[in-house]
Amino acid sequence: MGSRSAAGLLGTPVRLHGILLGRPVDLLLDAAGRRLLGFVVESGDEASRFLPFAASQPAEDVIAVASALMLLDDVGFYRKRGASFRSLLGTEIERGGAPAGTLVDMWVAPNGDVIELELKRDGRRDRVLAAGSSFAAAAATAA
Repeated sequence: MGSRSAAGLLGTPVRLHGILLGRPVDLLLDAAGRRLLGFVVESGDEASRFLPFAASQPAEDVIAVASALMLLDDVGFYRKRGASFRSLLGTEIERGGAPAGTLVDMWVAPNGDVIELELKRDGRRDRVLAAGSSFAAAAATAA
């Protein structure tokens, strides 16, 4: 698998040997927004659970897991320590201290690193390297 759109990962079926366990409704990133920590998965019983990225095998049309035990109950614990991808959408991104556009998506490498940001500015969408980019001060404190 090459890099994946973070927005594209939302809603992707999480499966164990073909059995649907749920679908991600959010992604949690490290506090700096540089690495994918895992998925907030809404399960068939309508409960939210946390799936660590390291315990998943994202593919083109599925996120596979080796065990249902990888879906952890204490989502709040992980939410407090990470940044919500969905809450970061629409925030201003800066490059070199200057506004570069608003975040519309992130591109994640197979190892979980955020490698590119997709930004909207003046009606145009552009992808820029995540390295050298930062969230505007107001967005960083809100995440």
